[in-house]
Amino acid sequence: MTPGHGSTVDGVLRRSARRTPARVAVEYGDRSWTYEELDEAVSRAASLLLDQGLDPGDRVGAYGHNSDAYLIGFLACARAGLVHVPVNQNLTGDDLVYLVDQSGSSLVLTDPDLAAQLPDGVRTLPLRDAEDSLLARLATTPAYDGPEPRSEDLVQLLYTSGTTALPKGAMMTHRALVHEYLSAITALDLSAGDRPVHSLPLYHSAQMHVFLLPYLAVGATNIILDAPDGDRLFELIETGRADSLFAPPTVWIGLTNRADFPTRDLSGLRKAYYGASIMPVPVLERLRERLPKLAFYNCFGQSEIGPLATVLAPDEHKGRMDSCGRPVLFVDARVVDEDGKDVPDGTPGEIVYRSPQLCEGYWDKPEETAEAFRDGWFRSGDLAVRDAHGYFTIVDRVKDVINSGGVVIASRQVEDALYTHEAVAEAAVIGLPDERWIEAVTAVVVPRGEVTEEDLIAHAREKLPHFKAPKRVLFVDELPRNASGKILKRELRDRFAGH
Repeated sequence: MTPGHGSTVDGVLRRSARRTPARVAVEYGDRSWTYEELDEAVSRAASLLLDQGLDPGDRVGAYGHNSDAYLIGFLACARAGLVHVPVNQNLTGDDLVYLVDQSGSSLVLTDPDLAAQLPDGVRTLPLRDAEDSLLARLATTPAYDGPEPRSEDLVQLLYTSGTTALPKGAMMTHRALVHEYLSAITALDLSAGDRPVHSLPLYHSAQMHVFLLPYLAVGATNIILDAPDGDRLFELIETGRADSLFAPPTVWIGLTNRADFPTRDLSGLRKAYYGASIMPVPVLERLRERLPKLAFYNCFGQSEIGPLATVLAPDEHKGRMDSCGRPVLFVDARVVDEDGKDVPDGTPGEIVYRSPQLCEGYWDKPEETAEAFRDGWFRSGDLAVRDAHGYFTIVDRVKDVINSGGVVIASRQVEDALYTHEAVAEAAVIGLPDERWIEAVTAVVVPRGEVTEEDLIAHAREKLPHFKAPKRVLFVDELPRNASGKILKRELRDRFAGH
């Protein structure tokens, strides 16, 4: 048998366990695991999974809340040669059936309160909170001592967020994710001395693969929370238990909107990471003004690349607050036209990638795979501009650009203008069908306080050329979002198409 090279997801934990066995690896609720204990639990869980009649290469769904058990389940799949399929815990009905069926999952790891949502006939294994759960059975299960998976084996089907169509399962290999972990460690300055708190969903690639697994690789102590609860986050920061936090813009906006944000002692927070969707510049400016010593990192990418593609480091923000930075260690990126040819710096085009971090294609979707991978490069669907120094700025999703009167308008620029108004809590700008303009620039706003449509249109016209300002403003209580916090503009366009 060919010897393994150890370039596997579970090998990341194994090496840390040998290097610092007694250091605490994970804390969740009242449970904590040293690196040695976590590694042992993963080996026992891998054996338990194979005892369910599974074979290497079989898909295993994961439909659970954040927990230490969820992490152990993922790493156990990796060690046993199984393919982990993370499923949004908020999915129900047809959306849930689609993911389980399309992935061909033979077993679903789940939490008892979610099990009833799964389709009839699906085999399940509780992750925790049950006598027969994976966590409860670890003590009586022998450790796995079978062959190591190969670096080129699939380890996860990472489903895309599905903002424009049905989700597609990006086929991630061990090798791809290990490359991505090293990219994250180097670009985000992750170290064993950091005290990270992980509060975003672990089924989403950003929290799991940009932060939790890379932090396990370097030997840090990781706190896992059920959700990004502001009270809990502030308490952990003020007591010195956490000094590193990742959150998408929607969570950072929520924290800045809290009444106690100006008065809480957040000086212990050293590293702030944002990403998963575009951060409004006015919100970032408010954060930097309130916490001037805090190091901010902009993380950008997408599921298919593991997901980290570019980073804007703390010392790179000045003069380019809207930039997503430069490609990370193992990513090569270009900006191209529709024919795949490079466009000049400063010219918008689609950003494309080539990288060992990339997925192998989409599970059981050969046509979509062929469409996404052309001439050896992955077409991202993001409209970007590159400057002469190699920094990228995301203008919009290609499908979200607005064509108003024959002029192409990026929604992000309009949203940034609206966020400078004190009565705008959140905003999303879309194009709606219009007989005169083809698409009318339309702002969908969650207000904070009293404000009128006329107020916001006039405010936008002070900040923008008149043709870019919204023709209409629609007020809503909340904006639809996917698991990563991205606003689902497709849903907004469908909802308001007749307005």
